[in-house]
Amino acid sequence: MKEKIVQTAGREQLGKFAPDFARYNDDILFGEVWNNDAIDLKTKSTIVISVFMGRGLVDSSLKYHLMTAKKNGITKDEITAIITHAAFYAGWPIGWAVFNMAKEVWNEEEK
Repeated sequence: MKEKIVQTAGREQLGKFAPDFARYNDDILFGEVWNNDAIDLKTKSTIVISVFMGRGLVDSSLKYHLMTAKKNGITKDEITAIITHAAFYAGWPIGWAVFNMAKEVWNEEEK
């Protein structure tokens, strides 16, 4: 049985300011969508990274999802293939930006 994903960032960061948004983030997106077994966590991580790249979202939220992807079993070779493939569709400069983030995440194990 897989471990249930529990997210509290919404409530921690926005709970008082935007409680409904925080609840949707923690309970619906992470509590239900990420815990749905229809597709595995590795595939979900691949989808999120690809969508973020396609939207040009190269910020701390993408880095969080890169760390999650590594935790979900995406290897260094797999992430380089995912980023390279997506860069042809999302844009080469986006690929460069994501590779710089991915290097930080996957090189942590080499330090």
